Amino acid sequence: MEKTFEKIYREHFTDVYKYVLSLCQNDKLAEEITQETFFKAMQSIDQFNGTCKLYVWLCQIAKNTYFQYSKRQKRHTVEVKTDLPSEIDIEADYLDKDMSKQLHRLLHQLNDPYKEVFTLRVFCELPFSQIGELFNKSESWARLIFFRAKKKLQEGLK
Repeated sequence: MEKTFEKIYREHFTDVYKYVLSLCQNDKLAEEITQETFFKAMQSIDQFNGTCKLYVWLCQIAKNTYFQYSKRQKRHTVEVKTDLPSEIDIEADYLDKDMSKQLHRLLHQLNDPYKEVFTLRVFCELPFSQIGELFNKSESWARLIFFRAKKKLQEGLK
């Protein structure tokens, strides 16, 4: 069983990590959550019943683990950013950051599944077929939801 789980870890770590990274946008946190995901999966592998792909099951564990972490963090700390721009062209940097912030705000205002499908496609670079599997839907459903999410973001930026 240990050899089998090691194989599962090697085959799925990168994809699960990318998925978590799309949720949290933080490399170190994504790695920590992914490690925790595989630890939880190892403890409960006997509960995997095969009704979905193993990757989908791992991503469900990862999503729940991340949400649990987020809830704990909201209760305990408030994050303060102290990054100062190091670019010479502060005005252009400000405009890029302003556009990025606006897009980020709009993305977080989207309802699910639009927000999650868009994030999985753009940040995780998942194919529509895998996104559809994560939601127990078809590939064409994932394409449609992504298209609608993109359209809503474009409208919000106008």
